[in-house]
Amino acid sequence: DLLDAIVDYLPAPSDIPPVRGTDPDGAARMRPATDDAPLAALAFKVAVDRGTPLTYVRVYAGALRAGDSVLNATKGKIESIERLVRMHANHREDVRQLDAGMIGAIVGSRITTTGDTLCDAAAPILLDRLYVPEPVISVAIEPSSADDVARLDEALAALAAEEPSFRVHTDDETGQTIISGMGELHLEIL
Repeated sequence: DLLDAIVDYLPAPSDIPPVRGTDPDGAARMRPATDDAPLAALAFKVAVDRGTPLTYVRVYAGALRAGDSVLNATKGKIESIERLVRMHANHREDVRQLDAGMIGAIVGSRITTTGDTLCDAAAPILLDRLYVPEPVISVAIEPSSADDVARLDEALAALAAEEPSFRVHTDDETGQTIISGMGELHLEIL
């Protein structure tokens, strides 16, 4: 019964309508969910696992291959895809490529962050970004000692990369480090 429900209610990538996006000039574009279409993938989460950033992506069209250089259309820069994995709970499975409809992670991504579109440089497309609400509360923080400044900056940068609703900046007038988030509990947890 469960497998029948999966077949009935969760369509294969080839059964869904083409993904919609825009080209660099703002004109509407569509990509069919097939492996032979130009690449269109969306980064939807960044996590740090064992000290290495993992950028989770959903491939909407085309195929994302290890060893390829693809365009990060959001930032207008080329991203080198060195290693791809599929995640099974806390186990990583190395794969050579992620085909249309697949979800996986890029290991060690240097440019791509949450909400960025990865695509074929010859056929750029910009998919809709994930909605991230603006922070509602800000708090000034400081390290307990001068020796902890570098570690605090590094930790805050890692948290900001993982959590798009968390922001960090330095106040120009006071020199204080200001963290912003969705509420007191959100900031306490982070």
